[in-house]
Amino acid sequence: MAIATNTALQAKTISTSFTVNDLEQSMRFYEGLGFGVGEKWEENGAVVGVMMHAGDVEIGLNQDDWKKGRDRIKGLGMGVYIGTEQDIDQLAARARDAGITLQADPHDTPWGTRAFQVRDPDGFVLTISSDT
Repeated sequence: MAIATNTALQAKTISTSFTVNDLEQSMRFYEGLGFGVGEKWEENGAVVGVMMHAGDVEIGLNQDDWKKGRDRIKGLGMGVYIGTEQDIDQLAARARDAGITLQADPHDTPWGTRAFQVRDPDGFVLTISSDT
């Protein structure tokens, strides 16, 4: 399979944003993975959104305003892959120590990386993987 290298868009980074049920709980989860809190947005004195940073990666977390209903499913059919040069086993141990349940323990992948997987409180699945 050929890889397209001459594309109209030559992007260098990507950030994502998740609408979450409980912003404080989600912030603690991502801090447990090793992210830090960056920018915060407030409305009427309450924090309604944050940018979580880890190296060059950003994940926005926004408190659900419930306008689409409290039973709205989040995280379904979406996966986020985060590449790192750090030791995958040590990162997985850090996550476990922070109380995070791993969906998949650290393992070697068929394509030559090492990875583990977690599911955040709203169902978003993240795979933390060594760079190839």
